[in-house]
Amino acid sequence: MIVIRKRWFDPEITLFSVILFIVEFVRGAVLISFLPIFGEKSLGLSLNIIGVAITAHYLTDTLLKMAIGYLLDRFSIRFVVHIGLLISLIGIIMFQFSYQPWVFILAAALYGVGISPIWIVCLTKVSEEHRATQMGFLYTVWFIGIGSGPIVSNILLDISKSFTYYLLLSFSILSWVLALFISNRKVSETVSLPIRQQFSILIERLRHMKLLLPGMVLQTMGAGMLIPILPSFAEERLGLNGKEYSLLLLAGGALTVLGLIPLGRLSDKLGGKKWFLVLGFCCIGGGLYFLGLEPPLWQCILLTGALGLSYAALLPAWNALLANYVPPMQQGLGWGIFSTVEGIGGMIGPVIGGTLAAWQGQTSVVWYSAILYGLIGFFYIWFPFRAFTDSGSIVK
Repeated sequence: MIVIRKRWFDPEITLFSVILFIVEFVRGAVLISFLPIFGEKSLGLSLNIIGVAITAHYLTDTLLKMAIGYLLDRFSIRFVVHIGLLISLIGIIMFQFSYQPWVFILAAALYGVGISPIWIVCLTKVSEEHRATQMGFLYTVWFIGIGSGPIVSNILLDISKSFTYYLLLSFSILSWVLALFISNRKVSETVSLPIRQQFSILIERLRHMKLLLPGMVLQTMGAGMLIPILPSFAEERLGLNGKEYSLLLLAGGALTVLGLIPLGRLSDKLGGKKWFLVLGFCCIGGGLYFLGLEPPLWQCILLTGALGLSYAALLPAWNALLANYVPPMQQGLGWGIFSTVEGIGGMIGPVIGGTLAAWQGQTSVVWYSAILYGLIGFFYIWFPFRAFTDSGSIVK
């Protein structure tokens, strides 16, 4: 046990975890709270422009994932992460001058550049013998960061928008400075491949995982649809102020974090990962549907708590399924491919959500997202159980 602790919680992993937390904290605050509220209330931008900006963020984030393994083979970890965070910092600085829609969209796009490297680097550091422990730790850090960001941001936005902005800017500078202490070496574990061969592997992976594609794209699209409208939906349709909206996010986030480990262990013990996947998607769809009925605050809290537990049941099973398709000798490339495919939904979701909100209202976006998650859940009822077997039988 002592050996495992030393190998996992060494200074390098601790530094990566701190940077990951700060990056995801700022990202959650910016995407879920600051951009929609600042763009609509302070800059007077429409929801569809805000949706396009969030999509631009995911576009650069996703495109970079395609090349991150290649870059990490040829440049040091410190160089790739540090340059990425510097470009993201420039994007954050530009937000205060984004009075024109195109500047707002460009700033969001630049901000997306620095997100991918630190996450992909963390994934390449996961060892096979301690995968469950290490992945659980990384996802806990990621979720606490991205979940606490909007909660803190919503509370502070009620007090001062400028203070909230400068706090997020300060955290972005801190993560950039911390990246200077990252080891100045390459990811030696990753196999260096020519671009042509990487695309060949990409096509081969997509062929094997064709039944996964609906879930990979549609689940991130459903979540992306909600991002541009969540703050205004909470305020205008649910009648919540910033603190009450933060309470909703806290209820969902806390139950997700608390449920991840026990539900993951229960999934392993029962061997029923498929049904955790099905129930997770279906329960998220049902929770969103009832949230769209605009219930009172106490029911909203119960619903967001149920959504958090549903996500906690879904996430371990989903990642176990994805891990079966990752090429063992090309972890960086494999996770980069999967992150890219999932990022497609994140790119188009905000545009769809913002457009639907402008056309049919915010509540319709919540209902469409609920239908989407319900359909994914029913689709995976027919997903073959053999896809959850040991990865050696799937990935060669």
